[in-house]
Amino acid sequence: MLDAVVVGAGPNGLTAAVELARRGFSVAVFEARDTVGGGARTEELTLPGFRHDPCSAAHPLGINSPAFRALPLERYGLEWLQPELPMAHPFTDGTAAVLSRSVAETAASFGARDAGAYRRLVEPFLPKWDTLARDFMSLPLTALPRDPVTLARFGLVGLPPSTWLMRRFRDERAKALFSGLVAHVMAPLSGFATGAIGLVFALAAHARGWPVARGGSQSISDALAAYLKDLGGAVHTDYEVKRLDDLPPARAYVFDTSPTALARIAGLGRYYDGYRYGPGVFKVDYALDGPVPWTAPEARVAGTVQIGASSAEIGTALRAASREGRAPDKPFMITVQPSVVDPTRAPEGKQVFWAYGHVPSGWDGDLTDALERQLERFAPGFRDRVLARATAGPPELAARNANYVGGDIGSGAVTGLQILLRPKLSLSPYGTPHPAVFICSSATPPGPGVHGMSGHNAAKAVWRRLRQQQA
Repeated sequence: MLDAVVVGAGPNGLTAAVELARRGFSVAVFEARDTVGGGARTEELTLPGFRHDPCSAAHPLGINSPAFRALPLERYGLEWLQPELPMAHPFTDGTAAVLSRSVAETAASFGARDAGAYRRLVEPFLPKWDTLARDFMSLPLTALPRDPVTLARFGLVGLPPSTWLMRRFRDERAKALFSGLVAHVMAPLSGFATGAIGLVFALAAHARGWPVARGGSQSISDALAAYLKDLGGAVHTDYEVKRLDDLPPARAYVFDTSPTALARIAGLGRYYDGYRYGPGVFKVDYALDGPVPWTAPEARVAGTVQIGASSAEIGTALRAASREGRAPDKPFMITVQPSVVDPTRAPEGKQVFWAYGHVPSGWDGDLTDALERQLERFAPGFRDRVLARATAGPPELAARNANYVGGDIGSGAVTGLQILLRPKLSLSPYGTPHPAVFICSSATPPGPGVHGMSGHNAAKAVWRRLRQQQA
């Protein structure tokens, strides 16, 4: 009998398996698709030689993850590549605000009236970032914080809505960039704890940047899988699990799946009926005949580029997708251009480009034209660079990855108390009513992103249970 079986070979499932194997437990991972990866995959979606990331592409939380930093993933091929700028936010006048590794450069891009306010916002937390990151990415209710004073100060700033935090700024440049940071998790700007979301992304950039993985996000998953195999773990692909009986006998079953799928497979009935999913996204992967012709010079060297002319425009787009049930006319866009730092992703002189906008859950329309009209506002002539495109709306995204219910790439709404208490209000969010069944997906704390911390935290709950059984 195995000690643990993990269902789903995404970053969280693989991290959970690695953590258990490191502690001497026998582990096997079962994945429905023919390769490992989950939300960290790389595929040729458009033309031969163009390697795209179907989901996550830039990794501010990955490089800052306490779980990943404790593992020898570089030994297994993972290499972080840092663009000249982590992120740029262009405006229609040809200028841009930036999120730089340098606080001073970032503050200066906001203009003289807001530079001081930004420095006062982030500088108190940067010297203690590693401790702060470990505290808020660890178990939310059962772990004692390592620096409770700093965590409390962070909470005072971050727990109110981001609209409150943005009152510190007088001009639109800072407000628009910060609104975009919050929108990365598809949260309404006026929502609880949305200030913390924006602040985490900013601090992560200043601490270690927003890198891409050389060769694509698949290299993160491949490194985890290779390390697991060296630890004695096994990975089985092309293995769909419909019920617990499909799996070999084990002392613990750990699911990197949606709560809905877990309840169905493990026979948990209506246990997760209260779990809410968020809006979907419409994503386009482009093969380009050269770089994106951004008007703003800063955008040409940034790994990630946010597209939203103002905080009001961004807020309107978020409301349309999340509350009004319609696709926005001017979608807020997150775009990533890995080729600015990784020439291995496309043939010489060509580039890959990644973009998405928010749409209602399950929306089955085509947002391509609206997205490209937005891009043309900030990069005139963009359409002339397109060699090929691959589009994916909510139905296609959910078909690629069953965790993306309704096209929600965050695996659950990041709103209300569900920001912190997911998938249920519980002292043990990784446990279930079945004593041998656990959940480790992005539906558990600390939530969305390729960071492995949900798997890391769930593994702690699993090995404590296994140790108790051995005692």
